[in-house]
Order: sequence, then C-alpha cells, then structure tokens
Amino acid sequence: MGAVRDNIKQVGQSSRQSKMKFLLISLIALVFSATATPISGPTSGCSAVHVITARASTEAPGEGIIGTVVTAIVGGSSQTVSREAVAYPATLTNYLVSENQGVTAMKADLAAQVSKCPDTKIVLMGYSQGAQVAGDVLASRATGTDKVVATILMGDPGHVAGEPFQKGTANAVSGLFPRAPGALNAFASVIESFCDIGDPFCAGGLNLAVHLGYV
Repeated sequence: MGAVRDNIKQVGQSSRQSKMKFLLISLIALVFSATATPISGPTSGCSAVHVITARASTEAPGEGIIGTVVTAIVGGSSQTVSREAVAYPATLTNYLVSENQGVTAMKADLAAQVSKCPDTKIVLMGYSQGAQVAGDVLASRATGTDKVVATILMGDPGHVAGEPFQKGTANAVSGLFPRAPGALNAFASVIESFCDIGDPFCAGGLNLAVHLGYV
C-alpha cells in the first residue's frame, strides 16, 4: 500500500508540474507575442513587464498560491519583471463586498503602474476570487487595461460557458457569478482561463480538490 500511495503521489506531482509548465509556456508566449522584439530592462526604474496578482479567498495577504507561477515567470523571463499583490480582504463572508473591494484595489494598482511606467507591459493574474477580480477589472475596461498583454485566471467564479479563451474542461458550464456573455471578448487574445469539470466555484461542481489543483 505504501508503494501505491507513493506512486499516486508521484503521479500527482508530475501532473501538477506538467500543468505548471504549460501555464508558464502559455503566459510567456502571450507576453512575448505582444511585441515583435523583446524589450530590455529600461533605465527609468520601470520593468519591461509588471505582474499584478490577486489571491484566492481566505489566503493570507500576498500573492497566494498563484505566486508560484509568478516566481517562475520572473525567474524564466529574459525581460525584467516586477510584481505586486492586490491588497484586498479575499474573504468568503461578505464575498461580493470583498470581491468589489478587490476590483477597486486592482484598478488603482493598474492605473498607478501605467501612470508611472507607461511603456511597461502588464500581466494580470488571479486565483478563485482573485480570478474574478482580475476578470472584472478587464471587463470594466478601466484605465490601463489597454496595456494588459496577458491574463491568467484560475477557478474563476465569473467564468462564462463557451468563451473562446477557456483552457480547461468545463467549457459548457458557467461559474457561481458569471459575467455578462461577451464581457471579456475584447481581451480574448490575451486571456488564458482554467476551469475544470467538478470545480465548485467556476463550474458548479462538488469537488473542492479540482478547484485547488490548478497549480
């Protein structure tokens, strides 16, 4: 039994590593396809790429679990990459209030970054409630969204069935708080959204492990 458990664990680790590799390839491809020639690090103190991340519900302040993807991007990119985490409650209680505060905070972070470094490419990332935050910011077409060259959403409760940028297996169902159909179509070329069958939040399923397994 011990050997079986070890084998299962190794398979799970291998699957997560493969998914992480796929995410990195996808995100880096999106970032670098935004310009014909990669930008070298500017001398103004601005990075070539800036990543703004919103964590999942109940995670401690910071980037949360999706921060492992950000770290890999920073380490693997030939461009200079800076990063920041959205400061917001990320609570399940008063969820909609928390999510709205996250949208407001990410909009402010985005506007400030674009004002300070207008030539920097922006990447938005979010997990769970944080994915809903990032998606809603894009959908609002707030200041700075025209600078967004890549967005990664994982387990997004705002997921809408049939959207062209879906990369998971739950493309026929919507999340708990679906956006208006087509709200993100203008950004479809720069979004990768991951939602798998069974996810309680982005697909109305019953398997929490699915929701926690994108990274």
